[in-house]
Amino acid sequence: MKTLNIKSILTIGLMLFATFSCRDLEQLNVNPNGINPDGVVPSQMMATVLTETSMSVLNLGFQDISGVMQHTQKDAWFSGHNDYDWADQSWASYYRILRNNRHLYERAVALNLPFYEGVSVVMKSYVSGLITDLWGDAPYREAVNADNGEITPAFDSQDQIYAGILADLEKANDILIAYENGTPIENFGDDVIYNGDAAQWRRFANSLQLRYYMRISDKDPATAQAGIERLLSDPSKYPLILSSEDDATMDYVGTGSNNSWPSNSVFDSSSGSDYRRIKMCATLLEKLQNLNDPRIEVWAAKIEVPIVVDETLPAGSDEVKDGVRYISSDKFIAGQVNTDPEYVGLPPSVSALPSSYNLNPTPGQLSYNPHVSFLSEVYSKASDPLLKARLCSAAEVNFILAEAALKGWNVGQDAKTYYEEGVRQSLNNWGVADSYASYISGDAAYKTSASVDAQEEQIISQKWIASWTATTEAWFDYRRTGYPVLSAGPAAKREVLPLRFYYMQDELMLNEENATNAVNKLEETSYTQADGKNSPWAKFWVLQGTGKPW
Repeated sequence: MKTLNIKSILTIGLMLFATFSCRDLEQLNVNPNGINPDGVVPSQMMATVLTETSMSVLNLGFQDISGVMQHTQKDAWFSGHNDYDWADQSWASYYRILRNNRHLYERAVALNLPFYEGVSVVMKSYVSGLITDLWGDAPYREAVNADNGEITPAFDSQDQIYAGILADLEKANDILIAYENGTPIENFGDDVIYNGDAAQWRRFANSLQLRYYMRISDKDPATAQAGIERLLSDPSKYPLILSSEDDATMDYVGTGSNNSWPSNSVFDSSSGSDYRRIKMCATLLEKLQNLNDPRIEVWAAKIEVPIVVDETLPAGSDEVKDGVRYISSDKFIAGQVNTDPEYVGLPPSVSALPSSYNLNPTPGQLSYNPHVSFLSEVYSKASDPLLKARLCSAAEVNFILAEAALKGWNVGQDAKTYYEEGVRQSLNNWGVADSYASYISGDAAYKTSASVDAQEEQIISQKWIASWTATTEAWFDYRRTGYPVLSAGPAAKREVLPLRFYYMQDELMLNEENATNAVNKLEETSYTQADGKNSPWAKFWVLQGTGKPW
């Protein structure tokens, strides 16, 4: 339903707009050979905004943030993924999307096209939310005003940005309600998310409201509770994404390198190295095994050569026979050798040479470790029904409502009901819905009699599992709750997980006063160390004073 030639859309986008970021603010943003934005068809601009946002979200949640949240690890080109060895992290691509989206909004208003107007307001909220969730204070009200001469935009505080996002999402719902009640006359063109379905966009907008109300729930619980209860009190006005059929996703077309799944080996000139270097992380894999989780077979490949310790072999023995590697007991080292016969994950930040883990016979850049689980083969494809960029899901929404119910808020049902529905919708997403009854009655059963903290941990841990390939939201939940309980590995840059991205040095130089003020509002912790305040281990507003996650 959402299939689209992304390559052609991105080509249009590149033709329409020059690259924009706050670090480009001292340059005149005028292209004498470009296309006048006032003459551009809104559907083309919408397609560019939606595809670029979707791919950015996927690249966050499938790459370095997947490493932070210990869904995957890499055994080559791994330092940022495994060890949080981050340098300047640019927000230029996000502000480019916001600039294109502003043009979409202006054209939609000028042409009286309320569907495009509503979508643009939703996407402004989504991308602005990502920026503040990743960096903290950031340009918001003045973010894309370079055309008007604003080259050193003020940074809005994080709490102001969240408030603006929530107000805009309410506005988007109202715009789309009015559109639905009117006479639709628009040709939706390239809506790769919902194919022009305004009701679905309303579900997306209202589900994002839930997301951001829960985001601020520790800092402003009264506002969060009132907002979530208001949304749940009027389902006709505030429909939500409650079924996986309504998820906000984008499919990959798979006809070229720029519209295919990022780890595909079809268009990889380096013989599939992007796929080859990504391994399942032991943290997630062992959790799935402990729960007898059916999703393990969808996400992970079984190891090619299991290791068996044979105590009858003489010291120093090591041989492969009939597809099994037999080693003598003296070669077994606890924590460095894993003899699970089916699935073996790469531990987080295991060493300075992760490709050597589990007696890999070919460590190094060209490693092909037969003793550690690769991702399943589907992740080497260019496209597949399972390969989607997921912006918001029914699983996420149900887990948010489970957490709200656990807090005692009036959301219509109890935490157990929403938790179970969150699990059900995630299993639906991954084609293992038939396993729901046995799974939910096994070790994944909701622990109603447990403490509130233990129930919260169970809800957030299942939400973490369900965030596979979209782990950025799991990172934001971890920061807010401390769940799931994760420990950094021995080779990590710090002994705890990071909390945010660095502000870029270019921004600190070109917009010095505003950027420096934002840095000064960050709270140093015992882990910021030589970074000072501009550190991934510093705390911004939404975490300050909460004691979370550490």
